[in-house]
Amino acid sequence: MSFWRRREESLVVGAAGLALFLAAFLPLAWTFIEAAAADPPALRRGLAALKAARPWILLGRSLTLAAAATALALLLGVPLGLLLGKTEVWGRRLALALQALPMSLPPFLLGLGWFYLFGAQGFVGSEASRRILFSELGAVLVLGLAFAPVASSLTALGLWGVDAALEEAARVVAGPVRVAVRILLPAAWPAVALAALIVFTLAFSELGVPMFLRVEVYPAAVFARLGGMDFAIAEAGFLTIPLWLVAIVLLGIERSLFRRRSFAVAGLRGRSAAPLPLGRLRFPAAACCWLATLLLLAPILSLAARAGRGGGFSAANQWLWPSLANSLILGCAAASLLAVVGAVLGHAAARRRPGEKILDGLAALAFLAPAALLGVGLTAIWNRPPTRFIYGGPAILVLGFLARYSIVAIRSFAAVLAQFSRDLEDTAAAFGAGYLRRFLGIVLPANFRGLAAAWILAFVFCWRDLETAVLFYPAGWEPLTVKIFTLEANAPEAVVAALSVAQAAATALVLALGFLVWRRKAPW
Repeated sequence: MSFWRRREESLVVGAAGLALFLAAFLPLAWTFIEAAAADPPALRRGLAALKAARPWILLGRSLTLAAAATALALLLGVPLGLLLGKTEVWGRRLALALQALPMSLPPFLLGLGWFYLFGAQGFVGSEASRRILFSELGAVLVLGLAFAPVASSLTALGLWGVDAALEEAARVVAGPVRVAVRILLPAAWPAVALAALIVFTLAFSELGVPMFLRVEVYPAAVFARLGGMDFAIAEAGFLTIPLWLVAIVLLGIERSLFRRRSFAVAGLRGRSAAPLPLGRLRFPAAACCWLATLLLLAPILSLAARAGRGGGFSAANQWLWPSLANSLILGCAAASLLAVVGAVLGHAAARRRPGEKILDGLAALAFLAPAALLGVGLTAIWNRPPTRFIYGGPAILVLGFLARYSIVAIRSFAAVLAQFSRDLEDTAAAFGAGYLRRFLGIVLPANFRGLAAAWILAFVFCWRDLETAVLFYPAGWEPLTVKIFTLEANAPEAVVAALSVAQAAATALVLALGFLVWRRKAPW
């Protein structure tokens, strides 16, 4: 047997791991590398920035806002996920599908929608509602409502994964309320905990909503050091040290709670034969679910109304198509690379190959780390004369997306593959088939829907991204999310609203295509 055949899997997995190492680990570790090599003046400036009271005040505010937004998202999303996932509420599948749209949009766009509703000149706004919106409370409300669909969707998925036999046995001796509270929710706690972790991570990294609502937060202080007159990359590097502490704590929580679980929460063991009956509560429950769904969709409807009232759709053409094309190109390129890396490393994780825990942990750390931490590292490493061709073009955004969202592709493909028997692989290996032949000829064709799901999820995350791309996007390659963010202060409101509606419409189309692909049977 040749050297290549003996080391084929190790070399392929190593290549995928090397890509993740270059894209994620080096930028994350840059803070410590730069601090060790800093000259005395830079070291003094960085330490002075950390010693000041203001950064720590902002850090505490950011942590508090993220925690409050997480609590609100869970308070609304968990009961909603329970009702839509396990009861006989009318139209529950449609309601869950509709909630996928606000969940797939940047919270900043939803914040714009709430502004057009409750701003001083909004449809139902007043000076009092404007003051509430442009405050810490307003930021919590916007972020909590933006991320509530994450909690409802993951809760519903977790409930679908509860053993049907356990649920049916509980129904024999208890009513639907006791079954839901005493059996279903405790059994689905990993999904709820996962939702809390994801929501907290996204809320803490969020730049657009706090900056739009004039709420000062820690990531914005780091962002200010990466552009404009306040550009100071060394000082920004020192300011990311507290972000490292947050990322390590979040990673510790993820490792302890979800060591062998998937971000996708896809291991469905079988649903019960019928949803939980609600009796006389059926109509009130359905009314509450649909009112909550309409509440989550309200900012999108507000954007459409504002764009239509001011003729924004016709005036937005000059800004729309270049940025829309940029988003499409960048999203497809990054999602394709993520699908390749995710398939290789997801297979290694599902089959528990040596080193998979380290690579999975690195990918999880890059996702859980605040976007500002990753952005400072990517800027410092690639913004140099020898690598300026990478930093000045779309490749830097693809690298950033690969680093930030690799865990999405890895975990989603691993979750599907974990349910696929390895007997076919073992049989092919016994007949002399090498790793690549088994992987390309058996694993991927038999799990093409898992690969498609990984690609679509990765694309949606890249498509909706604002907090990562806005830190280091090159001139001429602004994604549509960044274009909307930069135009918000100067362009007419109707134009900004129209661009936001275009983002939402394109997202809805991607989600619909993804649903059709997922519903199709394998062509092989």
